[in-house]
Amino acid sequence: MPRLKTVPGRLAAPAPRLGAVAANSKEQDRARDQLKPWRAWYSLKRWKDLRRKILARDAYTCMQTGVALVGKAPAPNSPVVDHIREHNGDPFLFWDEDNLQAVSKQYHDTEKQRIERARSGYI
Repeated sequence: MPRLKTVPGRLAAPAPRLGAVAANSKEQDRARDQLKPWRAWYSLKRWKDLRRKILARDAYTCMQTGVALVGKAPAPNSPVVDHIREHNGDPFLFWDEDNLQAVSKQYHDTEKQRIERARSGYI
């Protein structure tokens, strides 16, 4: 009896829906920077000065939890200046002082991210 030959596949593997998985955080940052060029604004002197101004205005206190922001990153009580409304590259919202608040790293990386994901449908 003759051997059966395998039929070649007609479908290509589907493209990844979430993008490539980066091997480390530096690769993740590079990939995000390509998708969101406004991320470069965070390294500007203008942002650093504005960040200090917001932290002083909010007395180095988390505006959501009341925690004193005295830690050094990546400590949970380290200060983060957060955009209240997502700016998504809108320069007016990015630089608007009324759209900024001091929060703890723990709040920003957990509760705030959960809220933003729920808004965008990524629960």
